[in-house]
Amino acid sequence: ATVYLPLKVLSPPVFSHLSIFLHMHILEDLNKQLFDNLVSFLRRSHSEFQEKTTEWTCRMKSKEIPTAALVLGVNVTDHDLTFRSLSEVLQNNITPYIAFLEAKDCPGVKKLMQKLMGQLMNCYVDVDSSEDEDYVQVSHNRIRCSMTSLINWYESVTKKTDSETPSKKRTSSSRHWQSPPVVVVFKDMESFSTKVLQDFIVISSQHIHELPLVLIFGIATSPMIIHSLLPHSVSSLLCIELFQSLSCKDHLSTIIDKLLLRASFPFKLGEKVLQVLINIFLYHDFSVQNFVKGFQLCIVEHFCSQPVSVLCCQLVDAKKRADSLSHDQCENIRKLPSFRRYVESQVSEKQIALLTEDTYLKETTQKLLEDLHVYHENYLSVLRCLHVFTSFLPKYPLGKQIRELHCACLENQVWETEEYESSLQLARMLNKSDLVTMLQQCVEIFVSSSGKEFDNTVEKLKEFLTQFQKLEEAFQEQDVSVSSQKELQKKTDLYHLQKTLLELKESRRYKKLTKFEMLRFDVVDYIDSLVRNYLVPANHKTLHEIAYFNTASVLREHLNAAPRIALHTALNNPYRYLKNQELKSDEGSISNKAPDICIVYKLHLECGRLINLVDWLEAFSTVVMAAEGPNADAASSDQVDDIIHARFIRAVSELELLGFIKPSKQKTDHVARLTWGGC
Repeated sequence: ATVYLPLKVLSPPVFSHLSIFLHMHILEDLNKQLFDNLVSFLRRSHSEFQEKTTEWTCRMKSKEIPTAALVLGVNVTDHDLTFRSLSEVLQNNITPYIAFLEAKDCPGVKKLMQKLMGQLMNCYVDVDSSEDEDYVQVSHNRIRCSMTSLINWYESVTKKTDSETPSKKRTSSSRHWQSPPVVVVFKDMESFSTKVLQDFIVISSQHIHELPLVLIFGIATSPMIIHSLLPHSVSSLLCIELFQSLSCKDHLSTIIDKLLLRASFPFKLGEKVLQVLINIFLYHDFSVQNFVKGFQLCIVEHFCSQPVSVLCCQLVDAKKRADSLSHDQCENIRKLPSFRRYVESQVSEKQIALLTEDTYLKETTQKLLEDLHVYHENYLSVLRCLHVFTSFLPKYPLGKQIRELHCACLENQVWETEEYESSLQLARMLNKSDLVTMLQQCVEIFVSSSGKEFDNTVEKLKEFLTQFQKLEEAFQEQDVSVSSQKELQKKTDLYHLQKTLLELKESRRYKKLTKFEMLRFDVVDYIDSLVRNYLVPANHKTLHEIAYFNTASVLREHLNAAPRIALHTALNNPYRYLKNQELKSDEGSISNKAPDICIVYKLHLECGRLINLVDWLEAFSTVVMAAEGPNADAASSDQVDDIIHARFIRAVSELELLGFIKPSKQKTDHVARLTWGGC
């Protein structure tokens, strides 16, 4: 792709906005409740050890270890980010003594203790060395990896803290207690060997009265895995408390809400691009981190491929940049399809000015950018209002999540779809309490909106709420009047019965609506008018190409792996990747300069289901010998044949490893093809 604008100027502000907003605000808000509960749990277990309370004494007698079962979900690739944030929270509030253990580093209890003590003592441990598994090197001393050594180290560091000056001691106590707990985090608890976990828990329980140890199990599946891995005799040594993080779907919804559904963030995703990212998330990895990386890739592609992306920034900066556009950049704006449609809708004088005068084009561009910004503000407010109505409906015709509704509105005019019509029909059957709740939420949305066009909308919605209140009061008065006329109805019971029957017949004939039903229809019709005015698809707006990235094919090429196609391309046309001019050849021909596996692959494409290895070797030798030339030394022909034979065997073995062929049981000197077609 041609880089029209320097990324060092454009992308860092966007990327810094993204990373700061994501890591500092969204992630902290999502995990705040979880981390607060964990900190509270650790403080409880810690205070019991500090004060030597009755509860801690009972725990010492039963040898129970305080354990937090942290269920993080199946999005394993996001767990590292969560543990990193957890480490910061614990170090700032509870203890400096935290160790993170992974199953790949702890094949045995000795390795586990070595890794644990190495992290707690801040010393380097070579986990690959097998000769010193029983020791760790601290400064110039070698310390044996055992629970006794760990307890002695803990007592020494806590006594050292106690002997500090009072001023230092107060500063330290503001963050940590005098005897902070030792927190051991098993990041991937399911992957640990059962024997390793059992041995470590049993050993630790014997010393729980000397060392305030707290375990945290990182669980991806279900907390029942603890009882599956550990027998009752071992799990009974743990005092387990369950902590559940938010689901990855809720995490994704928050990311989309805080990034894509904010008018302050100038960059937007088209419907197809957003759907690609969501589909990869839902059907492949459930990784929010990968979703964000895909979003960053969209930003890079947009700034690399779109020449007018220089205007994709905050409105104030965009106006300044529009005023300083060069003639070539003005021509790029004139080439945009949406701008061409805008020019065609103008009178002839304005058309000429827009196509010939750069100054007039810059002024018009500034106005159009402002209109696009106002459109985004209004669109997002009405989108949230519509989501309030559709999220209450049964079976969710327009989707349960706001991202589904957003995709539907980006794709086409949502009011022309069958799902929207069914949503209106269901909304016309809502009860009064639900309608009042929805209207109150919509009022809050429009009041918090920065759009000035919604002042009248807020007044209209408040008027609807007032009318509902009056209907409620009138209904209560009617109940009172009905109760006061009970005696009269008893005397004329037959008359009133006949009158009621006649009224029912008339109401069925003419289907007369009640006041509440008429008011409910008015509310739904008003919401429908807002949708038709403000939820116009983005591709109908002029200069939408500046803010929206719509090239879904490029995103699929980068993110959706197609290994078979890539392998076929590399083996059939090695020049595509190696960029060596000698590898260029006509389609269908075999270059003798190509790698051996490419020659073998092309030759096997010319064969049927079964391939004779002898014929295949002769064909390979013919192609390879053509590269040697006619001046090959005849005396060393046997040596040359051996080398060619070895090269052929290696290439065939590599082809078998890639899954293109397999040994055949029908004939010993044949192999069977496993693939057919061009790729």
